[in-house]
Amino acid sequence: MNVRVGIMTAPHISCEQRPEGVLLHDVRIGIGFHWDRTEDQLFEGTMEIRDNADGTQTAINTLDVEDYLSSVITSEMSATSSLELLKAHAVISRSWLLRPMLNKADAPAKLGWSDTPDRRIVWYERDAHVGFDVCADDHCQRYEGITRRDAHPEAAARVRAAVEATRGMVLVDPTDNDAICDTRFYKSCGGRTELFENAWAPHHYRYLESVECPYCNTKDARVLSQVLNNYDQETQDFYRWTVRYKADELAAIIRDRSGIDFGDILELKPVKRGPSGRIYELEIIGSKHRMVVGKELEIRKWLSRTHLYSSAFDVERDGTDFVLRGKGWGHGVGLCQIGAAVMADKGFSYEQILTHYFPGAELKRII
Repeated sequence: MNVRVGIMTAPHISCEQRPEGVLLHDVRIGIGFHWDRTEDQLFEGTMEIRDNADGTQTAINTLDVEDYLSSVITSEMSATSSLELLKAHAVISRSWLLRPMLNKADAPAKLGWSDTPDRRIVWYERDAHVGFDVCADDHCQRYEGITRRDAHPEAAARVRAAVEATRGMVLVDPTDNDAICDTRFYKSCGGRTELFENAWAPHHYRYLESVECPYCNTKDARVLSQVLNNYDQETQDFYRWTVRYKADELAAIIRDRSGIDFGDILELKPVKRGPSGRIYELEIIGSKHRMVVGKELEIRKWLSRTHLYSSAFDVERDGTDFVLRGKGWGHGVGLCQIGAAVMADKGFSYEQILTHYFPGAELKRII
């Protein structure tokens, strides 16, 4: 079974055929996030350069699902990760990919939207693409070709062993006719995972209950180097973090990121929080305008030039400054990658890791 991956869109795409694959130049990764950058990436499979009506080009990579997964798990993490962690991630990455591909009726809405003068509630979904199944960046799941996977032959062999050991295996919901689970993941929950409906569509999945995670509070460089690839390791304060803004700085950021002039920001008021502490409705009160914004990703976008690590934060005032004291890195739904890395390091099997973060889900081989 093949998957079509949209790698990049640009005015002009530069690539070259090499014996080991197709090399794309200046691929942008981490778009809009604090690790935003470009790099050259090498891909196996076939590469189509499509000309778009607006004059741009799009690179689309077609390859076998299992080969795709071997690159995903080393793009999301490091090829040197422990075998049990790699197996766990292979299962959830496969489940996340195949759920809508095998059953289009289960594909989530492309975009949730509630927009009135005093309320904007938005969430973004992974099927908002035309001409390919998934994109290659954090909007879907990271897929950065084979450069990182094959940089260390022994590690690459372990990755392939993890994918092969779980070949065709997904998580299913036995209470829903063995439907493939919607297996989300992120870097660090900050101590407790979040409910699906607080980040995306208002639907509750029993296998995405909020669970405690005593594992991701770690500064062990050896473990972190397994789950954080080179540029992710630049982020050290993921478990507990602080952002401070001058009042005029915050007003400018919110105006630029939202397109709305709130005037002076008088108050940031959490309206609704999930069990992990993540805010999914935040009221911004300004001298010219006030509005409730959500869900978590939109809040993170509006309050940062890139994105806040998460929406799990408390707001303090220090004179005229706004101080956000937060926890975790990402939306917090499903598998906590750093927590799972610690579990694997402590001797937990990949089945135990999956049971912890997806309670009630079951493993099943489907292809």
